[in-house]
Amino acid sequence: MRPGLSGIAAWCLALIVWAAAGCLQAASVRFSTVVIDAGHGGKDGGSVKNHLIEKKLCLDVARRVESGLKSSGLKTTMTRRSDSFVELEQRARMANRVPASIFVSIHFNSSRRSGISGTEVYYRSALGKVIASAISRSFKARVAVGSRGVLYGDFKVLRETKMPAVLVECGYISNKKEALRCADPAHRQKLADAIVKGLLAVRSR
Repeated sequence: MRPGLSGIAAWCLALIVWAAAGCLQAASVRFSTVVIDAGHGGKDGGSVKNHLIEKKLCLDVARRVESGLKSSGLKTTMTRRSDSFVELEQRARMANRVPASIFVSIHFNSSRRSGISGTEVYYRSALGKVIASAISRSFKARVAVGSRGVLYGDFKVLRETKMPAVLVECGYISNKKEALRCADPAHRQKLADAIVKGLLAVRSR
C-alpha cells in the first residue's frame, strides 16, 4: 500500500534525523591546542571524601593529560599548574584567548549516595557533545570502571568558553571502592590516557 503524505513526511524526517546523528557521531573537530582545566585549586579544595582531596586529583590527571597530548604532537595550555585558586570566569577568559583550541575541564565527583560510581562527561554545544562522546567511549574501552555516559551541563566554564568544551568527571570519590582506585597513580594514568585517546579520535587531520 502506498503511504500517505503524512507517512512519507514522517519517514523522511526519520531518515534526516538518522543521517544527522550518524554525521555527528563521525564528526571531527578542528583544533591544534587543548586548554586543560584542572578543577578547583587553592582555597577551593572541591570534594573531600575518603581521604582524597579533589583539587589534587584534578591537577595530577591534568598534568598526565598534558604529557600525553604533547607526546602526540598537540599544543597545550593549563589554566593552573599549581595549587592555586583561579576564578571560573578567568579560566574561560584564558581559554578564549587561545586560537584553534578546545577546552577540557577535569574533575572528580561526589554524591551523598555512596553507592554511585563511574565516569561522566558533560557538554553544552554540538561539537562539545562530539568530544564528550569520544571521551566516554574511550573510558568504556580503556578504564575498568562504570560509565554514566554523556550528559548536558550548563556549567559556567562550558557556558562562557567560545570553543568546543567538555567537563570530565573522572569518578566518584564518595564511593569507597572508586576512591581506592582514584588514589592509585596507575588508575589516574589510565584515566588520562583515555581522555587523550578520546581527543585524538575526533581531531581533524
